[in-house]
Amino acid sequence: MKENSKHGPDTFTAVGTNIDAVKRQNERSGMSYNEVKELLAKTTGGHGTGIYSDTNVEEVRKKNQQSRESQ
Repeated sequence: MKENSKHGPDTFTAVGTNIDAVKRQNERSGMSYNEVKELLAKTTGGHGTGIYSDTNVEEVRKKNQQSRESQ
């Protein structure tokens, strides 16, 4: 087994897959599918992206109400 300075010796699955090597590759692989979805939702908007919004809904409602009252 190869020594891994982060976690000690590498661990393997029953079929021989090196778990630590897979984790290291994943760390270098870039953004995940969900991270890409979140980035696109925040930068382009779109259907079903409300869960990624950082808009304060109550603040917008309050401003809209104030705007209606001042007209």
